[in-house]
Amino acid sequence: MPLTADRTTPQRAGTDLELPVAAATKIFAGSIVAVNASGGAAGYATKGATATVLRGVGVAIEQADNSAGAAGDIRVKVRRGTWRFLNSAAADQITAADIGADCYIVDDQTVAKTNGSATRSVAGKVVDVEPAGVWVEF
Repeated sequence: MPLTADRTTPQRAGTDLELPVAAATKIFAGSIVAVNASGGAAGYATKGATATVLRGVGVAIEQADNSAGAAGDIRVKVRRGTWRFLNSAAADQITAADIGADCYIVDDQTVAKTNGSATRSVAGKVVDVEPAGVWVEF
Protein backbone atom coordinates (compact mmCIF):
# COMPACT_ATOMS: atom_id res chain seq x y z
CA MET A 1 0.00 0.00 0.00
CA PRO A 2 1.59 3.35 -1.00
CA LEU A 3 2.13 6.17 1.50
CA THR A 4 -0.52 8.79 1.94
CA ALA A 5 1.50 10.86 4.46
CA ASP A 6 5.08 11.45 5.59
CA ARG A 7 6.69 8.63 7.52
CA THR A 8 9.69 8.30 9.79
CA THR A 9 11.82 5.60 8.23
CA PRO A 10 14.29 3.79 10.54
CA GLN A 11 17.90 3.89 9.35
CA ARG A 12 21.05 1.89 9.96
CA ALA A 13 24.46 2.90 8.70
CA GLY A 14 25.21 -0.76 8.10
CA THR A 15 27.95 -0.84 10.71
CA ASP A 16 26.02 -1.49 13.92
CA LEU A 17 24.03 -4.65 14.58
CA GLU A 18 22.23 -6.10 17.59
CA LEU A 19 22.10 -9.86 17.34
CA PRO A 20 20.45 -12.49 19.55
CA VAL A 21 23.03 -14.44 21.57
CA ALA A 22 23.26 -18.23 21.60
CA ALA A 23 22.32 -20.13 24.76
CA ALA A 24 24.96 -20.52 27.48
CA THR A 25 27.29 -18.03 25.76
CA LYS A 26 29.38 -15.14 27.10
CA ILE A 27 30.80 -12.71 24.55
CA PHE A 28 33.44 -10.26 25.78
CA ALA A 29 33.70 -6.68 24.58
CA GLY A 30 36.32 -6.40 21.85
CA SER A 31 36.01 -10.01 20.76
CA ILE A 32 35.30 -11.48 17.35
CA VAL A 33 31.58 -12.16 17.01
CA ALA A 34 30.26 -14.79 14.64
CA VAL A 35 26.82 -16.07 13.73
CA ASN A 36 26.20 -19.79 13.75
CA ALA A 37 25.07 -20.92 10.32
CA SER A 38 23.96 -24.46 11.14
CA GLY A 39 21.99 -26.65 13.51
CA GLY A 40 19.84 -25.64 16.46
CA ALA A 41 21.97 -22.57 17.16
CA ALA A 42 21.63 -21.20 13.59
CA GLY A 43 21.14 -17.47 13.48
CA TYR A 44 22.48 -16.82 16.98
CA ALA A 45 25.62 -14.84 17.80
CA THR A 46 28.54 -16.51 19.51
CA LYS A 47 32.15 -15.70 20.26
CA GLY A 48 34.75 -16.52 17.65
CA ALA A 49 36.03 -20.09 17.90
CA THR A 50 37.49 -22.85 15.77
CA ALA A 51 34.43 -24.28 14.01
CA THR A 52 33.25 -24.76 10.44
CA VAL A 53 29.70 -23.44 10.89
CA LEU A 54 30.41 -19.81 11.84
CA ARG A 55 30.32 -16.56 9.88
CA GLY A 56 32.43 -13.67 11.18
CA VAL A 57 30.23 -10.56 11.49
CA GLY A 58 32.20 -8.01 13.53
CA VAL A 59 33.35 -7.01 17.01
CA ALA A 60 31.40 -6.95 20.27
CA ILE A 61 30.99 -3.34 21.43
CA GLU A 62 30.09 -4.41 24.96
CA GLN A 63 30.01 -7.65 26.92
CA ALA A 64 26.94 -9.87 26.49
CA ASP A 65 26.59 -12.53 29.18
CA ASN A 66 23.97 -15.12 28.29
CA SER A 67 25.78 -17.83 30.30
CA ALA A 68 22.61 -18.80 32.15
CA GLY A 69 20.15 -17.92 29.40
CA ALA A 70 18.33 -19.58 26.57
CA ALA A 71 19.07 -18.72 22.93
CA GLY A 72 17.92 -15.19 22.18
CA ASP A 73 17.34 -14.12 25.81
CA ILE A 74 19.74 -11.21 25.28
CA ARG A 75 21.33 -9.40 22.35
CA VAL A 76 24.91 -8.36 21.67
CA LYS A 77 25.92 -5.03 20.12
CA VAL A 78 28.24 -5.70 17.19
CA ARG A 79 30.11 -3.24 14.98
CA ARG A 80 31.32 -4.02 11.48
CA GLY A 81 34.46 -2.35 10.13
CA THR A 82 38.20 -2.97 10.26
CA TRP A 83 39.69 -4.20 13.54
CA ARG A 84 43.08 -5.47 14.73
CA PHE A 85 43.37 -8.99 16.15
CA LEU A 86 46.18 -11.26 17.21
CA ASN A 87 48.06 -13.14 14.50
CA SER A 88 48.41 -16.89 14.55
CA ALA A 89 51.88 -18.48 14.53
CA ALA A 90 54.12 -20.76 12.48
CA ALA A 91 52.58 -21.90 9.16
CA ASP A 92 49.32 -20.10 10.01
CA GLN A 93 50.91 -16.70 10.58
CA ILE A 94 49.45 -14.02 8.31
CA THR A 95 51.95 -11.88 6.37
CA ALA A 96 51.76 -8.85 4.09
CA ALA A 97 51.47 -11.28 1.16
CA ASP A 98 48.01 -12.21 2.52
CA ILE A 99 46.54 -8.70 2.30
CA GLY A 100 43.22 -8.95 0.44
CA ALA A 101 42.77 -12.66 1.26
CA ASP A 102 40.35 -14.27 3.69
CA CYS A 103 41.57 -15.02 7.20
CA TYR A 104 40.12 -17.60 9.56
CA ILE A 105 38.83 -17.60 13.14
CA VAL A 106 41.06 -19.37 15.67
CA ASP A 107 39.36 -18.00 18.79
CA ASP A 108 37.64 -14.78 19.88
CA GLN A 109 40.82 -12.70 19.47
CA THR A 110 43.04 -14.57 17.00
CA VAL A 111 42.99 -15.07 13.22
CA ALA A 112 44.99 -17.42 10.98
CA LYS A 113 46.11 -17.70 7.37
CA THR A 114 44.48 -21.09 6.71
CA ASN A 115 41.26 -22.89 7.47
CA GLY A 116 43.21 -25.34 9.64
CA SER A 117 42.55 -28.35 7.40
CA ALA A 118 38.88 -27.41 7.02
CA THR A 119 38.29 -26.82 10.76
CA ARG A 120 37.93 -23.01 10.79
CA SER A 121 35.43 -20.48 9.48
CA VAL A 122 36.21 -17.25 7.62
CA ALA A 123 36.60 -14.21 9.89
CA GLY A 124 36.92 -11.57 7.16
CA LYS A 125 39.46 -10.02 4.78
CA VAL A 126 43.05 -9.15 5.70
CA VAL A 127 43.52 -5.40 5.29
CA ASP A 128 46.97 -4.94 6.84
CA VAL A 129 49.56 -6.75 8.93
CA GLU A 130 51.82 -5.19 11.54
CA PRO A 131 53.84 -6.49 14.50
CA ALA A 132 50.90 -5.92 16.87
CA GLY A 133 48.50 -7.99 14.77
CA VAL A 134 46.28 -8.34 11.73
CA TRP A 135 43.73 -5.76 10.58
CA VAL A 136 40.57 -7.61 9.53
CA GLU A 137 37.61 -6.16 7.64
CA PHE A 138 34.19 -7.54 8.53
